[in-house]
Amino acid sequence: MANIPQEKTLDNSIALLQEGYTYLQSRCEKFKSDIFQTRLLGEKVICLHGEEGAALFYDPEKFRREGAIPEFIKMSLFGKGSVQSMDGSAHRNRKEMFMSLMSPENMEKLMELVADNWENYLSRWEQTNKLVVLFEEVQEILCRAACAWAGVPLEEEEVRMRTDDFIGRIDSFGSVGPRYLRGVFARERTEKWLENIIEQVRRGELEAEEGTAVHMFAKFREPSVSGGEPEELDAKSAAVEVINIIRPFVAIAYYVAFSALALHRHPEYRQKLREGDDRDIEMFVQEIRRLYPFAPFLGARVREEFDWRGHHFEEGRLVLLDVYGTMHDARLWENPNEFRPERFLAWDGSPFDLIPQGGGAHHTGHRCAGEWITIGAAKVSLKFLVNMQYEVPKQNLNYSLKRIPSYPESGFTIRYVKRLDSDKPGGGNEKRSAFRGSVPLADRGACPYHKMKDIAAG
Repeated sequence: MANIPQEKTLDNSIALLQEGYTYLQSRCEKFKSDIFQTRLLGEKVICLHGEEGAALFYDPEKFRREGAIPEFIKMSLFGKGSVQSMDGSAHRNRKEMFMSLMSPENMEKLMELVADNWENYLSRWEQTNKLVVLFEEVQEILCRAACAWAGVPLEEEEVRMRTDDFIGRIDSFGSVGPRYLRGVFARERTEKWLENIIEQVRRGELEAEEGTAVHMFAKFREPSVSGGEPEELDAKSAAVEVINIIRPFVAIAYYVAFSALALHRHPEYRQKLREGDDRDIEMFVQEIRRLYPFAPFLGARVREEFDWRGHHFEEGRLVLLDVYGTMHDARLWENPNEFRPERFLAWDGSPFDLIPQGGGAHHTGHRCAGEWITIGAAKVSLKFLVNMQYEVPKQNLNYSLKRIPSYPESGFTIRYVKRLDSDKPGGGNEKRSAFRGSVPLADRGACPYHKMKDIAAG
């Protein structure tokens, strides 16, 4: 039995915080191995890298998610009892609820809400010469759209506060100190807010449209552990799951900020995208998701001991999958640090190499249920960006790979915003038809991980 390469230090938690996104990949390169062992927070951890490592990581017979998410991350980001920490039938039942929201009709409705809010904010920007911090403004656009889609009432005076709380939870991941504490306080506020809404719906004091997340989780019944009648999901758990619909949608603002940055640094794509088709838009978005940093790694625990490539995995061992490093692996992506959307013309659609929101299957596995709407909302936003003109004043557009999550330090600030053409997306009365069909190009309602070259050929 081969020994797993191992770091010769007592604990590497501080090194992980200091190095951020590149920590796992740098060790794999050092050991010339897709697997190594380290110690984090006093616990032995096995780290996996690459496409084969991802395929192993998403084998549900070998790994479980229960107990894999540290309590301090649950406290700020996911909330206790969320679908991310479940396994087996409990996970399948809860995941089925999430996936039922991802029908083509529901996704199209959400994309129209995103476009409506983009239009409203664009009109506002055109009427002022003030600086617009795009990252912050897009957070609000997405928060408004997500709440309306989920059936969550959102008063005008609370938009910024609720948006900040959702972003605060996301921003707390991978941090310690004040940033982490802000995430904890944000979790408490959002859970109390949504828990109250769930209880109002159940008491009949608030009407929730059928098919929305609020209605669905307020009425959801889980199979009884004792085998009796299905039990009502407690209000707090229902609130947590509604939050887990809205929070990751607001997080798409990170991808939109990086899309604006990519357009600024690669201006040749602006005209190409304006004159191109939906395939060109989607390839650009996929390259944003591959190249720019968001999730650094994901965790699971070994279900039962097994051997892989001559290495032994003990039951209960914590295993981390190198998400960022796998998407920057030169064996999988030619010139991985270059921005090249065209690479997706030849992409084979593997579920284990492009993994910014997890790998494997959406319906039965732990791949993010909201990945399709992430791609769709990023596409809608990109269509607006390429059909706007604006000035990018001097600012700090760098982003740090040591900060998790990362984004352009200035938030990508613009001014003197205006539409390019009234008959193009982002202007005029053709807005709705322009954005219809912005969900992923794959069979709408099936897995979006299609072969881009087949679509290009067809």
